[in-house]
Amino acid sequence: MLAHGRASLLTMNTLESFTPSIRIAVVGASGGIGTALVQLFSQHPRVAMVYALSRTPCSVVSPKVTHGKLDMTDEESIASCAAMASSESPLDIVVIATGILWSGETLKPEKSMREFDAEKLSQVLAINAVGPAMVAKHFLPKLRKNSKTVLAALSARVGSIGDNRLGGWYSYRASKAALNMLLKTLAIEQARLWPQSIVVGLHPGTVDTGLSRPYSKSTPAEKLFSPETSAGHLVTVLDNVCQEDSGGVFAWDGKRIEN
Repeated sequence: MLAHGRASLLTMNTLESFTPSIRIAVVGASGGIGTALVQLFSQHPRVAMVYALSRTPCSVVSPKVTHGKLDMTDEESIASCAAMASSESPLDIVVIATGILWSGETLKPEKSMREFDAEKLSQVLAINAVGPAMVAKHFLPKLRKNSKTVLAALSARVGSIGDNRLGGWYSYRASKAALNMLLKTLAIEQARLWPQSIVVGLHPGTVDTGLSRPYSKSTPAEKLFSPETSAGHLVTVLDNVCQEDSGGVFAWDGKRIEN
């Protein structure tokens, strides 16, 4: 549970825990959740600028939104976007809203070990774990000093080792577990450098996006979020996390997920 309590998760996303004129980078801005986050942030009165960074253009158009091309598999593009997004002023929030679960007819979650494939595992790890680590490498130094800042990456409950009771989905589970460990390790180092800087993983729930749509048909309607609903929940979590939460993974409702 976040330090500010569950009740605050039901209120409007005020972002009052951050310094005014908030500057935000959303990596993976063209995805379902990424686009919803850019839209929500750009409409927020306390936000000064949103950097929408993605391989393909984000659809949100606003005077508060600056677009940049970022490829999660290209460290040079990550470094270039980090420099661009912090050129005028340090950042307050970085959200990594990228991820891969399936692609075409060849890359799909494994139902059993018979389907396990090393090349496909490497592909999923590259996007879900290595990419976010490279983003953190270049963006953490660009965060504002001496006030609350957050770097958050979209994780998943299935990345929890302790919560794994169904098996399957080897590559996706492993990639998110690796991401969670990377975030925890980054949080430890970041706390030594800048104690007010927070690093967390976020589980957005089951969201009606291209990533989860083929696997969410059996999800009850009340548990299937629109990207906009999920983004609203995640912004509230960002507002409520504190130093003691750094290194943890939190669900959309603010509850800590077991590692």
